[in-house]
Amino acid sequence: MQTINPQKPVIFIQNLDHYFGTGKLRKQVLFNINLTINTGEIVIMTGPSGSGKTTLLTLAGGLRSAQSGNLQILGNELCNANSQQLTQARRSNGYIFQAHNLHGSLTAIQNVRMGLELQPKITAKEMLMQSQKMLEEVGLGDRLNYYPDNLSGGQKQRVAIARALVSQPKIVLADEPTAALDKQSGRDVVELMQKLAKEHGCTILLVTHDNRILDIADRIVYMEDGHLVREESGSLQGIGT
Repeated sequence: MQTINPQKPVIFIQNLDHYFGTGKLRKQVLFNINLTINTGEIVIMTGPSGSGKTTLLTLAGGLRSAQSGNLQILGNELCNANSQQLTQARRSNGYIFQAHNLHGSLTAIQNVRMGLELQPKITAKEMLMQSQKMLEEVGLGDRLNYYPDNLSGGQKQRVAIARALVSQPKIVLADEPTAALDKQSGRDVVELMQKLAKEHGCTILLVTHDNRILDIADRIVYMEDGHLVREESGSLQGIGT
């Protein structure tokens, strides 16, 4: 994996505004966002529904183009980026979503292998070996050939984590990864994310409403009505908050 200069931010956001719609329907949804995230940090964004958390996450992930301000990901400016530039940016990221987004017709190992499909210069054998190793790391070495319908909610999310990390991304973006899980399964999932992120040297930006998991963060960013209203150290949060 390529070494990132620890002095250079992985995510650098400055004076970022964002709008939905055009003409009379144009509505501003992000206002003057300033945020810097460094290598290896776990940053949680929280706040009420509709506060702009997921919009900011999708911009940072290259899922849509930023419109105004500066948004640099791994040193590359994504404000007004074209589709080719956004595609290139997405190749440095792993994604974990609330609904896990597994393909029901594929086994666990086939789902994880999809995380390697866009990686250049990797053989089918290498993809299989890396996928199996990643599933073993998330504790599913005995579930390689299980289909999603035969896995619990927590196990499905573990497969999603394995898929997100199998390509050794520099950034992992997670949108409500515990929302569909019970308390213990959610706790297990985020602790696993925390452990693997540190071991693999990647940065996590995670959106959640789940106050029970805030303590895994190095920093917590609070959003409200499209504004970043404050941030604080994750060490201020206790387990079970």
